[in-house]
Amino acid sequence: MNHSQLKVCLFSLSVLSCSLYAEVAVIVSAANQQAISDAEIKNLFTGKQKSFPDGNPAIVLTLLGGDPKQSEFNQKALGRTDAQLKAYWSKVMFTGKGNPPKEVSAEEMLKLVADNPSTIGVIDLSQVNNNVRVIAKY
Repeated sequence: MNHSQLKVCLFSLSVLSCSLYAEVAVIVSAANQQAISDAEIKNLFTGKQKSFPDGNPAIVLTLLGGDPKQSEFNQKALGRTDAQLKAYWSKVMFTGKGNPPKEVSAEEMLKLVADNPSTIGVIDLSQVNNNVRVIAKY
């Protein structure tokens, strides 16, 4: 293996190892102490469920389109690629059965979720602070 091949190999390994440790967190306000199952998370983020288990309405937020952490969540938690999810929401909107979650930046996500116990969102686990509570990791 020559020097440039070694560099490429080492870079690839470092990228892979970083992505193995970077998790996506589903968060709610620290004031929201409900237990929420993976199935309920999936239903909330696909619009099939509109409220938390206690009956309070849920405001679902996602990261801006193209955010790698949102894509990772869509794949791991919802079992869909970004394109599949976009097609799904197009169908849901066309039939008048709902609208996709509001897209926000990571900074907005933390603030909106922390300030409102009715919100649920997705963020890189490394960005979690004491104002939000992690209810699932993917």
